[in-house]
Formats: sequence, C-alpha cells, structure tokens
Amino acid sequence: MMAPLLQVRGLRIAFRVDRRTTFEAVKGISFNVPQDATVALVGESGSGKSVSSLAIMGLLPKATTLIAPAGRVLFDGRDVLHLPDAERRALCGRDIAMIFQEPMSSLNPVFTVGYQIGEVLRRHMGMNRRQARARTLALLDEVGIPDPQAKIDAYPGQMSGGQQQRVMIAMALACEPRLLIADEPTTALDVTIQKQIIALLAALRRKRRMSVLFITHDLGLVGEIADEVIVMRHGEIRETGPVRTIFGAPRDNYTRALLHCRPPLDARPWRLPVIADYMDGQVEANPRQRERGYAPDDDIVLDVRNLKKSFWVKDGLFGRREFQAVKDVSFRLARGKTLGVVGESGSGKSTMGLTLLRLHEATAGSALFEGTDLLALSKRQFHPYKRRIQIIFQNPYASLNPRFTVGQILLEPMRLHGIGADDRERVALVQALLARVGLPPVAYHRYPHEFSGGQRQRIAIARCLTMKPEILVCDESVSALDVSVQAQVLNLLQELQDEYGLSYIFISHDLAVVKYISDQVMVMNKGEVVEIGDADELYRDPRHPYTRTLLGAIPRSPDAAPEAR
Repeated sequence: MMAPLLQVRGLRIAFRVDRRTTFEAVKGISFNVPQDATVALVGESGSGKSVSSLAIMGLLPKATTLIAPAGRVLFDGRDVLHLPDAERRALCGRDIAMIFQEPMSSLNPVFTVGYQIGEVLRRHMGMNRRQARARTLALLDEVGIPDPQAKIDAYPGQMSGGQQQRVMIAMALACEPRLLIADEPTTALDVTIQKQIIALLAALRRKRRMSVLFITHDLGLVGEIADEVIVMRHGEIRETGPVRTIFGAPRDNYTRALLHCRPPLDARPWRLPVIADYMDGQVEANPRQRERGYAPDDDIVLDVRNLKKSFWVKDGLFGRREFQAVKDVSFRLARGKTLGVVGESGSGKSTMGLTLLRLHEATAGSALFEGTDLLALSKRQFHPYKRRIQIIFQNPYASLNPRFTVGQILLEPMRLHGIGADDRERVALVQALLARVGLPPVAYHRYPHEFSGGQRQRIAIARCLTMKPEILVCDESVSALDVSVQAQVLNLLQELQDEYGLSYIFISHDLAVVKYISDQVMVMNKGEVVEIGDADELYRDPRHPYTRTLLGAIPRSPDAAPEAR
C-alpha cells in the first residue's frame, strides 16, 4: 500500500497570552493526506484548521507569542517542521503550494498578475522572463481566465473576485506541486463562481494527480470535492472518515450539528438547530414548520416603483460615461414579511438597498413609505425616517467603532434621535436590548474587538433595534459567519420579526438562506429584476434561465455525495 504523501503526527501549536498564560490552538492532532486524493479539513472559526495549514507551510508568525510547534509533519518522509529555512522555502515553493482565502489581500496590488506568477517561475523553476511569460499565459488559460493575452498585464484591482482567485490558483500550480492546500478558497465568492472554482480544483487535481488539503467551514462544499473528511473543533479532531461515511452516518454530535445547521432547501423549521442543541442532545425529531408567503390583504409598508441609480465612471483621459447600477426596480414589501434579494456580485442588489436608505441618491423612481416618497424628501425632511429604516451591514468588524464601548455604540443613536427621556432610561433600554440579542450585561462596558464575529453582528442588530425601526435592510448580514453562528443570527432575526412585526429586505448571494427566511424572492442580474415571486414557488419552478443557473449552483446536499470526483 502506498504511503500517504503528508502525515501529521501529534501536532501542537500554542501561543503565549502573557507571562503565565498560554493558549493551545492545536492540541496534538494526527491525520494523513493520501497520494492523489482530496482531504477536507472542516470546522468553525477558531477550530485550529487554518493554523494547522500555516504550520505545514512554515507561515506561522515568528513572534514572541508563538511557542514552537511540537509534533511531526512528514511530507514524503521528510519532517518539514525541522528543516532548515532555505530547504523549507524550496519545498513549500515547489512541492507544496497554498491558496489563501482572500485573494485581494494575497496579491500585490502594484504588480501585474503576470509579473507575480512569473516571479514564482523564475525563483523556483529557474526560467528566464520570456519562458516565464509563456508559461504564465498557459497557466492563465488552464485556470479559465478569459483572454489571457490581455489579462496577463492587468493589475489585481482590474479583475473580479473570481478571476483573482483563479490567478491565485494559477500561481499555486505554477511549479506543479504535489500537495495543494486550499484555505477557504471560495468563502467570499458568489454561489456560481464558487461552483466554478470547486469544479476547477477538482478537474486540476485529477489532471495533475496531485493531493489537495481543502479547508472550509461549510460541509455543503465537501460533498462536491472531497474523498476524506476531518472534522475539527477547539483544536482537536472530533471525527474523520470517508465523505460518504461522515455524511451518511456521522458518529459525533458536533459533526451532526455542522451538517444540519444550514437551512435545508426542502423544509423550513420554525427554528434552526444550533451547535448547543446537538451537544446537549436537545434536537427536535419533527420540528414545527414555518409558513411563508404574501397574502392579498397584507399591509404594504414600502412600495418601490421604477427605482434607478447610475454612477459616472471615467472613460479615457478626459471623458466619462454613465454606468447604470440599478435599472427600473419595482417591488412591494409587506409589514412583518421578508423580501429576499439574490444575485451575483455586481447585480445591483446592495446598491438598491443603499439607495432606499438614501446612502446613495436615486437617479429616478420613488419609494413610498406610508404614502410618503422617501426619495423626494430633503435631508432635513428625511431625518425622522432614518430611525424607522435601518441597515445591518455584511462586515460586523468594520461597522462598529473600535474606539467606543458597546454601551457608547448603542447610546449614541438614541441620543441623536431623542429616544428616551434621559440617559438613565436609555441605559436601561440598552441593557434590555443586549439581553434580547443574547449578550450578557458585562458586554455594555466592553469593546468590539473583545467579541466574536457572531457576537459583533448581534451588537449591530441591537444598535438597529435602539431606533425601534419598522424596516431592516440586511445586506449580506450573515454571509461572513460560520454556519452555526449563521443559524443563531437567523433565529434571532426571525424571533425579532415575530415579536416586533419588523419587515426585512434580506440581501444575499446564499440561496439556501434566502429561501429559509423569505416570503417573497426577487432575483437581480446586471441591475435588473429578472424574476420575482413567492419563495417556495420560485425555488420549485424557476422561470428565468438566470434563476435556474443560480439554483443549480447551490452546493448539493451532504447526503448526496457524488459518485466520482
């Protein structure tokens, strides 16, 4: 039997918190990556999966906080943890390569993509510039970059997110590695681009007969690409085995939780199960289902008609041209209901949401809120409406002021809009809201950096609730979260809607999430509405080819692992 290409034995990684305290991020894990196979390393943020991959590559920060990794990492029989720096750089440049999660942070914005790929070839393969350019063109063509002759001289900022990730793949494959480590390579991508990248990686693995260590927090993707699955939590391996075994008969409660936290497409439970439910054995066998859809007598709270938004972009040296980001969008939002808005990046869905909140000024159209056209009001006239229509942004890390405590973040908008008789009453309201979104009272005095991503999103939701809004625009508000944290936030949003009768405009590229939470779904493409209808009917019988393309790109159910990869 052929020996595994990569053998990890008893790997431990710890960081020094202070003189007396250490934090063990990886706790003696062991696993194999066989020859010519794909192994998926799955777990939530903080599970230790990415830290483990960085240890394999020798990319852990050599700071005073890092305690030297313990254990063994054998690549083709050589312990890479104890190689001299020069040998390790040569090994990781040629035989082991890595694709990182965020291509825009990994690609140098001041060099062309051709130069960056060519640098790898010149350094590790000894090619001259002419040879490196020819090889770079072949690589760009292999990973599906359109018009490689033009794109080779483009800068990263001139390419889409999917094209940037393809450039990262081309760079990783430049030296024909035997092991490719892909660390969350599709997390920030639209569902259609994600499907393309997964298919590309699978095809390249078969063609080059290399091994792949695929790191993700989404078990839905694993069924598309992996042969073996390793499930990690809190620095430990909870379960490992063939993909069909893990999906068909998971032994560990944590694995079951990861499989079932994502909203199903064929059901709509009243409440999504979360990790704690499975760990405590409190999962309902036949959960109550939630009814969705608009009724003829629903009270319409927002009526948007022929909304348009254009931007002027530079064209040539002195010219400019009009770019229509939103083209003639119309819809009606019922009180206490959710309109889901889906589409790829660049479809205009976020611009539409920001325009309704007057964060962009509309080019044309109207938005009637209780008979008042919000888009026709002056800034002074619109001010009272700001608290009635609020927004939750995608990135909870960037939307909270790092210099303010949570208490200050929540109190400030209340003071601006005159909510509460005095600060004593406002503080009491803030404490009640923190409890409502599942945060302890001590959170009031802490800063945003002291919270996890899911907790920060809860703070952002609490900030919106201080205004007692009637409409919430949720702009990709759960896209950056782990599936288990995503389930918690979706449950919270649904509870708040049930309790306060809130109306949501829920913008996302995750079609499973949109179907779960929406009464009606609107599909946008290139600034236009291509289809709108009842959530269940649209998913059951999509009429527009673009909608069918989006639905076809949803990762298959983990129960239906593919026959061949």
